[in-house]
Amino acid sequence: MVLEALPQLHPLPVLGIETRESLCELVRERLHGRKFIVVSNREPYMHVHCDGQIRCLRPASGVTVALDPVMQATGGLWIAHGSGSADAEVTDERGIVAVPPEAPAYQLRRVWLTPEQEENYYYGFSNTALWPLCHVAYRSPVFRQEQWQAYVEVNRLFADRIAEEISGEQAVVFIQDYHFALLPGMLRERAPHAIIAHFWHIPWPNPEVFRICPWKREILRGLLGNDLLGFHIRYHGDNFLATVGRELEARIDHERSAVIYRHHMTKVRAFPISIDFEAIARQAASRATEQQMRQLRQRYRLGEDTLLILGVDRIDYTKGLLHRMDALEQLLERHPDYQGRVQFVQIGVPSRLHVAEYQRLNQELTERIEALNRRFGRDGWQPVLFLRRHAPLAELVAWYRLARVLVVSSLHDGMNLVAKEFVAARVDHQGVLVLSRFTGAARQLREALLVNPYAPGEMAEAIHRGLQMPVAEQRWRMQRLREHVRENNVYKWAADIIRKLSRLA
Repeated sequence: MVLEALPQLHPLPVLGIETRESLCELVRERLHGRKFIVVSNREPYMHVHCDGQIRCLRPASGVTVALDPVMQATGGLWIAHGSGSADAEVTDERGIVAVPPEAPAYQLRRVWLTPEQEENYYYGFSNTALWPLCHVAYRSPVFRQEQWQAYVEVNRLFADRIAEEISGEQAVVFIQDYHFALLPGMLRERAPHAIIAHFWHIPWPNPEVFRICPWKREILRGLLGNDLLGFHIRYHGDNFLATVGRELEARIDHERSAVIYRHHMTKVRAFPISIDFEAIARQAASRATEQQMRQLRQRYRLGEDTLLILGVDRIDYTKGLLHRMDALEQLLERHPDYQGRVQFVQIGVPSRLHVAEYQRLNQELTERIEALNRRFGRDGWQPVLFLRRHAPLAELVAWYRLARVLVVSSLHDGMNLVAKEFVAARVDHQGVLVLSRFTGAARQLREALLVNPYAPGEMAEAIHRGLQMPVAEQRWRMQRLREHVRENNVYKWAADIIRKLSRLA
């Protein structure tokens, strides 16, 4: 890019950006006093035993990170699986606790599952069948009858608990993700006057892929119990409509993007999820983050001239972690002058270790990183620093600030909030985002360097370009990215859904 030809930047006006306060006002205006209930598998806060005390933790989950500020703004009730070792000790007789603990703003009701239910419903059908089926990441889904039965059982259990909470009241129920495909239909039977919405946080595949599922019609019928079904991007919604058209005797209204099935209409819409931009930007600009950056440099011996490349992911085969290591290898082969100068920091959050596929991935990733470090390491330097642990947001923000390049190499991703967090954290308007074309975020963050993660050579050259990018071009790209994420924040995501729900109500 010729720097003199960079377009002039027009600052985004402050007016019109959704905030927590404007969302609160919208809820009061539009929901007309209806009870607001969010449902997810993972809870936004969990209580655990630690060193003889009970600690409250925030699980690492894009869904809960996105929805917690929304619930703090709206109030209401969140219903989720209680999975913490001390969860039952802090709840009342109905399994309810007020959260967040430091400033309670809403109620969390925990649903208790047996170890067998969790194993078969969550680790089983949800994550060995639906997850690979929808991500099309070349891992064969596993369909087992006993896991499907547990999935049905847990969905029914949640439907019963939600119906108890509604108990004849006017309510809006907002269901999250692929763990509860059957729940809308079950809840429709128990609470026919409730407004039911569902956000599917992962991709929806094309009909040819989805047709291999033995219980495809049951899943589709369950989802058509919704009044509103949301996806990150329109492409996934179109895939859903095409799947329904192929598998069920339903009327597809393409003009209104809706399905009419058994006299009930389900509207299908795209709502790209996002983050609390202002909160992350404030954190990034704080003295605490500056101090954390100095501590990270000292702890990991990162010099001021170190070219830091960063990856932040759950350890999941859909994130393209092995492909990323192939790209790093090609970068060091093609540009040997980087040896000793770059540092690739991969923060990998362990995930679903009960599932054999994830155990194999962890082993393979460890071996791949060790091989890279043996091959290229010298004089106390190794190219890859692998931090296999959960990192709190405060630490992640410091890493985002330190990175010259952030690499997101997902093979398929509904959205990817790490990319947006990185952009929000770059209050210095520098840094480069290398982003997979196969993420929902790539539809929005056009000023990133977009890559095909299946082509490691292409990814390596994008990283090289990012490392060499002039500051003026970095600033231009990052300012445009920040404008987009700032305007399209998590409160706008929630507000768009609530406006749509209010019309249904």
